[in-house]
Amino acid sequence: MNAQSIDQVINDLDKIIQETKESKSRLGYFAALYRKVTIEVKKGINEGRFDDGERMEKLDVIFANRYLEAFHQYKNAENPSQAWKLAFDTTQHWRPTVLQHLLIGMNAHIYLDLGIAAAQCVENRDISSLRGDFDKINQILASLLNEVQQDLAKVWPLLKFFDLAVDDLDEILSRFGIELARGHAWQVAKDIVVCTPEETETKIHELDQETYRLGKMILAPGKLLQMTLLIVRLGELGTVPKTIAILED
Repeated sequence: MNAQSIDQVINDLDKIIQETKESKSRLGYFAALYRKVTIEVKKGINEGRFDDGERMEKLDVIFANRYLEAFHQYKNAENPSQAWKLAFDTTQHWRPTVLQHLLIGMNAHIYLDLGIAAAQCVENRDISSLRGDFDKINQILASLLNEVQQDLAKVWPLLKFFDLAVDDLDEILSRFGIELARGHAWQVAKDIVVCTPEETETKIHELDQETYRLGKMILAPGKLLQMTLLIVRLGELGTVPKTIAILED
């Protein structure tokens, strides 16, 4: 059953996190990060940071249900979108770093799902009224980057020294990537909101294929970077359940 409130979304994510800890599944990595983001969105709604808190919760729930549905489809041996299947299949392999697992999940959820959810949450195709609150999500995501970076440093201790060497370049690039992806999602929302049902289905199919290709690039970003990522992976510490717990806190 689809979640009906942001509290139910958090509850569903809690169940996934607990399940993946017990099964030692890397599927819990993205769920743990997503829970952290959802809690911050809920906090923003409760504090009145959004112009329309009720609509923002509606967007959050529609958005989250796309991930939750894809997750349960995958667990039930059904076929989610290509982008999500790639992200979920990746969790079966040892080599990708924790960061790659998070990025490929964000790719599917932001690049594919977010624009669709935004188009579905507005009434009378009035997408322009959502823009202000939509952009405020960027601020929430950016505020969490440093915390996520600290979490990753617990998994790969050398990250703190790497961060000093590049003077926060990785955080700048991460923030830029999030803003770029969300800008794309806004354009998708504007395109979809005026489409017929048949046009929407075609648009989503094409977008899924594009998102899948981007996901493949996250996994295979070039030989030099792949070697660097392998070094990172060899230096990552802890068990899968411990990593999930770090990302969750």
